[in-house]
Amino acid sequence: MELHEQSHRLNVIIGGSPPCNESVRSVKEFRRKAITAKRWPATPKTSPQITFSAEDTVGIHMPHNDSLLIDIGISDCTVTKVLIDTGSSVDLIFKSTLVKMGVSLNEMKPSVRTLTGFNGSSETMLGTIRLRVYAEGVARNVKFSVIDVRAPYNAILGTPWLHSMKAIPSTYHQCIKFPGNDGRIITLRGDQAAARDLLVVDVKHQKATSHVNTVAKPIQKIYPLRDEILEIVIDDTDKAKTVHIGAYLPDEMKDKLISFLKDNVSTFAWSTADMKGIDHTITTHELNVDPTFKPIRQKRRKLGPDRSKAVNEEVERLLGAGSITEVKYPEWLANPVVKKKNGKWRVCVDFTDLNKACPKDSFPLPHIDRLVESTSGNELLTFMDAFSGYNQIMMHPDDREKTAFITDRGIYCYKVMPFGLKNAGATYQRLVNRMFADRLGVTMEVYIDDMLVKSPKAADHIDHLKDCFLILNEYGMKLNPAKCTFGVTSGEFLGYIVTQRGIEANPKQISAILDIPSPKNSREVQRLTGRIAALNRFISRSTDKCLPFYDLLRGNKKFIWDERCEEAFDQLKRYLTTPPVLAKPDKGDTLYLYIAVSNAAVSSVLVKEDRGEQRPIFYISQRMTDAETRYSTLEKMAFAVRTSARKLRPYFQSHSIVVLTNFPLRTIMQNANHSGRLSKWAIELSEYDVTFQNRPAAKSQVLADFLIELTPELEQDLKLPSDDWILHVDGSSSIKGSGVGVHLQSPTGELLRQSFRLGFKASNNEAEYEAQIAGLRLARAVQAKRIHAYCDSQLVANQFSGDYDAKNERMDAYLKVVQDLTREFESFKLTRIPRGENVCADALAALGSSPADQVKRTIPIQHIDKPSITLSHDADEHVAAIDAPTAMDTSESIDQPDDSPPDWRIPFIRYLSNGEVPENKWEARRLKAKCANYVLIDGRLHRWTSAKVLLTCLNTEEAALAMAETHEGGAGNHSGGRSLALKVKKDGFYLPTMIADCDNYARRCDKCQRHASDIHCPTELLQTSTAPYPFMRWAMDLVGPMPSSRQRKYILIMTDYFTKWVEAKALVNITDKEVQNFVWKNIIFHLRRLSWLFGTMGDSLEHINAQKSTKQRPSRSHQQDDHRGN
Repeated sequence: MELHEQSHRLNVIIGGSPPCNESVRSVKEFRRKAITAKRWPATPKTSPQITFSAEDTVGIHMPHNDSLLIDIGISDCTVTKVLIDTGSSVDLIFKSTLVKMGVSLNEMKPSVRTLTGFNGSSETMLGTIRLRVYAEGVARNVKFSVIDVRAPYNAILGTPWLHSMKAIPSTYHQCIKFPGNDGRIITLRGDQAAARDLLVVDVKHQKATSHVNTVAKPIQKIYPLRDEILEIVIDDTDKAKTVHIGAYLPDEMKDKLISFLKDNVSTFAWSTADMKGIDHTITTHELNVDPTFKPIRQKRRKLGPDRSKAVNEEVERLLGAGSITEVKYPEWLANPVVKKKNGKWRVCVDFTDLNKACPKDSFPLPHIDRLVESTSGNELLTFMDAFSGYNQIMMHPDDREKTAFITDRGIYCYKVMPFGLKNAGATYQRLVNRMFADRLGVTMEVYIDDMLVKSPKAADHIDHLKDCFLILNEYGMKLNPAKCTFGVTSGEFLGYIVTQRGIEANPKQISAILDIPSPKNSREVQRLTGRIAALNRFISRSTDKCLPFYDLLRGNKKFIWDERCEEAFDQLKRYLTTPPVLAKPDKGDTLYLYIAVSNAAVSSVLVKEDRGEQRPIFYISQRMTDAETRYSTLEKMAFAVRTSARKLRPYFQSHSIVVLTNFPLRTIMQNANHSGRLSKWAIELSEYDVTFQNRPAAKSQVLADFLIELTPELEQDLKLPSDDWILHVDGSSSIKGSGVGVHLQSPTGELLRQSFRLGFKASNNEAEYEAQIAGLRLARAVQAKRIHAYCDSQLVANQFSGDYDAKNERMDAYLKVVQDLTREFESFKLTRIPRGENVCADALAALGSSPADQVKRTIPIQHIDKPSITLSHDADEHVAAIDAPTAMDTSESIDQPDDSPPDWRIPFIRYLSNGEVPENKWEARRLKAKCANYVLIDGRLHRWTSAKVLLTCLNTEEAALAMAETHEGGAGNHSGGRSLALKVKKDGFYLPTMIADCDNYARRCDKCQRHASDIHCPTELLQTSTAPYPFMRWAMDLVGPMPSSRQRKYILIMTDYFTKWVEAKALVNITDKEVQNFVWKNIIFHLRRLSWLFGTMGDSLEHINAQKSTKQRPSRSHQQDDHRGN
């Protein structure tokens, strides 16, 4: 058999089908049995002894290190150069060997398992096949693993065949011994000469290989499984008319497909003569040149002999096909020629100047990612390409001469749509969308001239092809048989490999990276990053992997390819040897998002659950800007989610997304008080169905890069929210008054700010204690458990810690009140800080101590009328602090009584507490957007105002009580509805319908109706009414009699109120007829605008307006005694 050139040698092979079940549990159990057999060995069965002696080396050249190659019978053939490999756990046979043996590949059972070599490189199996192997009369049924690689051997027999034969090989003695059927030991000699032949070829191959001055680990190229195709003749009269079909189709379907293709041989174009083109009544290509652009005639360019010959040949071909025609005196003129990739010349006219004058056609092209995903997962596919697709569409007759180009033979213009025009792709896509409107997305996918027929069930594929060809024949579109493949399970489409398993990276794009050497300048690095960008969807955390390359291109620094770059380059190549197979999400699937954050980039992967395994759908990665790198760690993680939502918007819109993270992202995204950007991101994400869950164990090796969400440096900087409430207090005392400021922050970042005005004289120390007491009461009201308080008063802090004695009677009383309040909390700690670190509380205290008329009521100021202590000189003990007024019951009840209206807070509380949303998609989206301004504190719903003031949300009953207390309570003044709503809001309460409810409450108040002032005045000041637009309102007046001129004594004048435009006419007599004619002729017919007419001529005006209303539209006339209104 023919000896193939050696590409690599697998010294140890692991994989195939193990001698147990293929589950991980079974393999582990199989391993434990080996350990058990070693510890407690069983008595072996007796067998013939096999020995080797010096006699076995007779006829062998010594010394040697040759491999053991034997000749053996496989099926009906004698196969030479079969390697005996004790390091292989599978028996291998190569596809080329089976073809030479004449074994049908239909007998092979497909398999997607991989074989792994000693260095970690792997090969994908085509399948397995059982063949009869004969060795010196001893036969065994051997299960071979079939692979399609070039190798110097025809087959490899590993431990499965050796163990089944109970054979002992010896490479030193160049033989293998095993017991025969009768128990005698049989010796099978190796072929040392064949081994030396392989050595000669290997040495020659190494000599021909260029030397390198570096040593690197080999990068194994791995290609995805591709369908084999067969070339068949579809026209018995012309054997050259062939197409390609899948090689593994069942015989019945193959016959049907061939018969179908023979019946539709006219759909293919074998030359330009067979291409008739699309009827011009269906579509033509129009340039729509902007007339403001001056036509440009390019100067003729000099071409070399080879280029000139290629242009003349192409012109001759196009003239024969009728695609071009000669033209004289063209306004636009261009030059041809670019070089094709395969070394041939291809004529393509330089339409750069013409394209600048053509506006862009905004007809949308399909999204490539969506097309590729909809193509994968089908049992059978057919790939088709139109024959010179653009040239099948005719140019509009008015635009043909604009496509003129100059050659040695003359000036020609295109009659068909040429390549290179600006909107050619949009014109072609518009045509195919029209042709296959009922098939797109169902049985077909089309991207410009690339067409694909897909069938989820293989049995329906012929019918789908018939529908497609019926449309092609109807419109007269021809296919290129050289680029069509029918009835395959996988193939290349739009740069991807689509299979039934999913989407695979294009091996050509992978080879483009694996084959290039290390870059030597910035241009080669740019070429490398461009190739990486084409595979970004398949590369996990691509920005982190390629960060050294991107750093080389930043700034104008000197190019230095260091070890860090080389290591990243090698790591990238090894990753690309085993690229992941991306899955396709199905309708209704819940998708999962893993995120990872480093110092320079954020990355994520979208996965789906498939039979207990998590399969990736899309990898994304983005480098952070300088400002984004300064985000806090939790903000960076939220930024990763927001970036994923933008880049994967179609998936987020169509599926429920679960973000898997072990960090409290849900808390900070639902409580956006930390920063404005978090609030914006929360509102943006509220559009989608996004939930957050803790991470489970990863169920796929392709998620290995996302096992660690944060780098160690970021994890050290991460500050998770604690359970402590942070309390800042301060007191202020001055001649104008005393005030108290309280700043309370929840563990999740919500802020409560209150300012109090003391209604009594207080010293600085007393104001500080009052602040501490007010802060503790506020913390108790929100049911805080653990408090860490900060104040800038040295006296209060040291007296509380016991460092200072409270000798003053009032200070001692205040101290005991504070101590009594702190006992109500699980934990309390008081720390003194400098005044500069207590700015917020200090400002709130200063606000409370300011005069009332100087304060803008942005933050409500409450009053403390009496001191928090009461002194009694007759008692030994001080009286405890006076409790604050009892607040209303804040307990929440989710279950409403049947006779009470539904509580508007329930959906907010359910979403903020456990993420529960309404079933309706749009209601859920609206709820998430609204919840960005709400927060749940110990089961109580609060709402943030624009000034970041926290308001307690009330239900209907609580709101009615709050309105009653504010409107007619002890401090009420029976204010109006809007004023009442503002007062309730300043008291710290919120209801969505607060303004309307307060207005209705004030209107129903009996005392307000009885005693309110009855002031009869207009709602606003009277003002002159003006015309809103020109020629709407006119003023008319009559002047005369005056000295006659040609018997005319009177002047009729009309003035527009808006523009002051004047129309006048001299009259002999004043009659209704004259006035009507003047108005119709000079105003209505001339200006075509008249809505209002004012003047002193009542009868004439009424007559004019009556005629106007019957002829045109209703109009209103107003008489005005004072005609000088203009």
